[in-house]
Amino acid sequence: MTALSVNINKIAVLRNSRGHEQPDPVVAARVAIEAGCQGITVHPRPDQRHIRVDDVARVAAILGHVEYNIEGNPFAPTRGTYPGYLALVRTAQPAQATLVPDGDAQITSDHGFDLGRDATLLQPLVHELKSTGCRVSLFVDAGTSAADLERAAKIGADRIEIYTEPYARAYANGDYGRELEACVHTAESARACGLGVNAGHDLNQRNLGALKRAIPFLAEVSIGHALIGEALYEGLAITVRNYLEILASS
Repeated sequence: MTALSVNINKIAVLRNSRGHEQPDPVVAARVAIEAGCQGITVHPRPDQRHIRVDDVARVAAILGHVEYNIEGNPFAPTRGTYPGYLALVRTAQPAQATLVPDGDAQITSDHGFDLGRDATLLQPLVHELKSTGCRVSLFVDAGTSAADLERAAKIGADRIEIYTEPYARAYANGDYGRELEACVHTAESARACGLGVNAGHDLNQRNLGALKRAIPFLAEVSIGHALIGEALYEGLAITVRNYLEILASS
């Protein structure tokens, strides 16, 4: 079964735009859990433009049986009330830490790690994160080489997350075969290295089924932007159930 982890960052964006406490990402997490999702994802950034430090702990307190996935840049330094990514993970004790090479200048995550360059720097951080009891996933581009995926396995990563925006864009344009093939090749190469495979970024109800059919062994998809956007029209609980049905039937 492929797990659905609902990213609630966009709820925090709406809240922060007014400077108050509504809509509350914790309430959104509860609704998604009650609708049947298997995980909740947050991606706190040092500038706290959406998920804040206090949100990380508040979400952790209500999860119950579902998995917590905390995304972030492990190299980002402490800043103001942001204690650093590793400190957040140590405090919140998520099931999964997803490492992403993003910076303040990026509107959103837009590329994976260059493991030929970054693996040595990531290795001690991966080991430190795993010492807290969580699995570690590395954000990678579709088309990442088998050699780089072997590096990911050697430094102790448990999974990769394939960056799927190029596939999603190609799908929207009606010519996605090459991008889907790149995702499949990366997934199969990762599995051959003993890594689990997650996927995320710009996945939606239209393009998710084709990806799942092509990579039936996907462990998890993390979906936020499209899911929350669709929920504005149909409702959050209904939208979560729609995604679960796609994953179950593909």
